[in-house]
Amino acid sequence: MIKIAGLVPFTTIDYPDHLAAVLFLKGCPLRCPFCHNYSLQDPSGESEMDWETALAFFKERLKRLDGVVFSGGEPLMQPAVEKAIEAVHQLGLSVGIHTSGVYPERLEKCLPFLDWIGLDIKAPWSKYQVLTGQRDMAPLVRKSLSLLISAEKNFECRTTCDPRYLTKEDILEIATDLSQRGVKTYMLQKYRTFEGDQNPPSVTEIESFFTDASFLKTLQKQFEHCSVRG
Repeated sequence: MIKIAGLVPFTTIDYPDHLAAVLFLKGCPLRCPFCHNYSLQDPSGESEMDWETALAFFKERLKRLDGVVFSGGEPLMQPAVEKAIEAVHQLGLSVGIHTSGVYPERLEKCLPFLDWIGLDIKAPWSKYQVLTGQRDMAPLVRKSLSLLISAEKNFECRTTCDPRYLTKEDILEIATDLSQRGVKTYMLQKYRTFEGDQNPPSVTEIESFFTDASFLKTLQKQFEHCSVRG
């Protein structure tokens, strides 16, 4: 089945307006320099928990959980994720996913069972190779974005604002493109330093995106919902 890297039993921040559990899956094809879950990039090795145990956990908490979020890594990297998502959906729980959007065909197969999607937009399209460490990812993400818009699914786009790699001008470029495509919700995520972070930015540099009221106002004008997530 799926290879699980970990399970967070309760969270209020990973699925908007829901009390959810988060299932972290192994594997990611991207090599983003700001990734704080880099230990999950390698899909090899044993699963930290078997799928039957995770599913039993969800069944036991049907009255306490609103939903389950599949995260990673990149959860759609694993072919068996579709059946896992469907199994949680059949329990009656809402199902969310955090994805980079680089597996649009697999995302499309999962869409009937997904209630919410958090789609990471790493950078302006012209910078995607630099910010993901891989070639030809931007067209795949645009295809995933088009799928979500066409399906009229509840989703958000979000960008992690690492001041070492992105500028305010980059964020404005991303926002303008997303708005023109029909995106309604765009979230700015503060970069979080982590153990092993090489040359981490200062707090002042991190906060520079969010202390500029004019910058934030310009962004917020383009979307129905646009705010900062710490």
